[in-house]
Amino acid sequence: MTKGNHSLTTEFILMGLTDQPDLKALLFVVFSAIYLVTMIGNLGLVALICMERRLHTPMYIFLGNLALMDSCCSCTITPKMLENFFSEDRRISLYECKAQFYFFCFAETTDCFLLAAMAYDRYVAICRPLQYHTLMSKKLCIQMTTGIYIAGNLHSTIHVGLLLRLTFCGSHQINHFFCDVLPLYRLSCVDPYINELMVLILAGFVQIFTITVVLISYFCILFTIFTMKSKEGRGKALSTCASHFLSVSIFYGSLLFMYIHPNSFNDGDKDIPIAIFYTIVIPLLNPFIYSLRNKEVINVMKKIVMKR
Repeated sequence: MTKGNHSLTTEFILMGLTDQPDLKALLFVVFSAIYLVTMIGNLGLVALICMERRLHTPMYIFLGNLALMDSCCSCTITPKMLENFFSEDRRISLYECKAQFYFFCFAETTDCFLLAAMAYDRYVAICRPLQYHTLMSKKLCIQMTTGIYIAGNLHSTIHVGLLLRLTFCGSHQINHFFCDVLPLYRLSCVDPYINELMVLILAGFVQIFTITVVLISYFCILFTIFTMKSKEGRGKALSTCASHFLSVSIFYGSLLFMYIHPNSFNDGDKDIPIAIFYTIVIPLLNPFIYSLRNKEVINVMKKIVMKR
């Protein structure tokens, strides 16, 4: 396709999840409920950590930022998806598309690094408890968090910047419920090879680096747990790590399958179910996995409720 034969596209139509009216109503109710619970759970956790001085430790600082990024991801994706269930006009401009992808990519990249930081924090707490306050000082925690936000911003800015080299002069229908880059690449009338290569390099580096940190940390944690003499301490530590590792596995598994596996740029039909996992389901589950299974958080919640 050439620019001479086709007018350039500056607006797209998000095709969404379904065209069936009955199914739209059901999905609207389901995803509205999920969105409400997600926002209450994550923002409630952020507020709880901010209000309670006892929770101003590296573990909960990372957890609060993770909840904040999950809220950012939900706010970026879900409202537009809900609007499109009943809107006749499902158009989204190219600039809105870029903005949506920027905040989505920023939140997901930051999540990757935060999960790695949380795994390292648990490694130090369980495997090197006597050196915890030295190795994980509050100053280092703030520096790590700042660096994580800078990395997330840089990663998303590079991909959005690379979209400037593409032109869209063919179909304007995005077979997705939000503006991800992979569906956009399929609509480009310019060869997106460089963009795809940068996704493989940058997203691959982020995911492989953070996964390596997580796996090494949890391997050391499990080794320490199984050498504990106390059955009660071993069971408590194993229960906490198992729930955390489950969340990490779902998150990284879906991202790896989406962006890194060999056919990720061509398997358009498989994008939507996987994307639902890491944009909607995981932000819903994280507050429950990381807080409701944590006795300290539950005790703080009980204390606040009793005061009220």
